[in-house]
Amino acid sequence: MPIVQIALRAGKPEAYRQAIFDNLYRAMRETLNVPEDDQFMTLTEHGTSNFRVGSAFGVQRSDDVVYMRIVVFDTRTTDEKKALFRRLADLLGDNPGIRPEDVFIVLTESAKENWSVGNGVAQFV
Repeated sequence: MPIVQIALRAGKPEAYRQAIFDNLYRAMRETLNVPEDDQFMTLTEHGTSNFRVGSAFGVQRSDDVVYMRIVVFDTRTTDEKKALFRRLADLLGDNPGIRPEDVFIVLTESAKENWSVGNGVAQFV
């Protein structure tokens, strides 16, 4: 049950943004065994004055960088996480054409008891 926040520079067409959603969901399904219709994602767009891009760690990012914060249960293996990163970069490269250098992902793990997905209930405890 991932929850995802995506941030990018404003101005991309709807098809571009939808391709990010679709390919992110596909990558999570393929690599993290996310169930069908388990889609909890938001995307925010930021104007130039509210969006900064650096070249830390020797990665030459462009203004088309996409930041993704993915929060998941703390049950994934290192190999599954690595597979997600690779698959997502490949899929986004194919559609909508984002360079691998511009796919910036932070995956955060959270224990199941820290989740309530509705009705004020801790469903996973």
